[in-house]
Amino acid sequence: MLNYILGFRGGKSKRMSLRVLIVVLVWAVVLVDPVLPAFADGFVQELKIGVLDHDVPNLWSGFRAEPDSADINIEAIFSPSVAFLGGTISPALGGSISTIGATSDVYLDARWQMEMGCGIFLGLGLGGAVHNGQLQLEDWDRKALGSRVLFHIPLEIGYRLDEHNSLSAYFEHMSNAYTVSPNEGLDRLGIRYGYRF
Repeated sequence: MLNYILGFRGGKSKRMSLRVLIVVLVWAVVLVDPVLPAFADGFVQELKIGVLDHDVPNLWSGFRAEPDSADINIEAIFSPSVAFLGGTISPALGGSISTIGATSDVYLDARWQMEMGCGIFLGLGLGGAVHNGQLQLEDWDRKALGSRVLFHIPLEIGYRLDEHNSLSAYFEHMSNAYTVSPNEGLDRLGIRYGYRF
C-alpha cells in the first residue's frame, strides 16, 4: 500500500520510495524542532507534513488524467476551536505541492476532529482551495477543473503515538461541485506525520 500511495510500482522503485518517505519524515522532525518554541504559545495547535499520491483514480473524481507522482502536503491546524458533535472544529491552512509541476493548491478549511480516547483520531473538513491547474481542457495530461477556486474536502484517520506525535492516512478531494463546467475534480491519498503542541 505504501508504494501505491507514493506512486512507485516495482523493485528498485520500492526501495527508493521507502527511502523518500523516511527522508521526508526525518526532515519534518528536524525542521519542526527549532520552531517549536514559537508555536508553544498556543496559536498553532498542530503541524502536519505528508506524502500524497497525486490524482488517484477510482475515488471521488473517478479517473486519473494527471501524471502519477508524489505530492508534498503541509498543514497547520490553529488553536481557536469550537466544540461540536464530540469533537472540535478548528481552522486549518495548508497546501499540496506537486513534485513534478502538475496541479498544486493551497487551502483553508474548517476542520472537525474527534479524539477516540484509544489513540485513534478522525478528521473531516470543508473549505476552499486555490490551485494552479488548468480550468478548461487544453492539455490532456491535466485535469480541467473549471474554476480557480474549488471546494476542498479532507478526510483523515490517524493514531497518536504519544501526546505530541501522530501518523495518519489522509484523503483530500477538490472540485467545483458542478457550479461550473467542466468539473473533473482531483483526489489525493497518502500518509502524514503530525506534531501537536
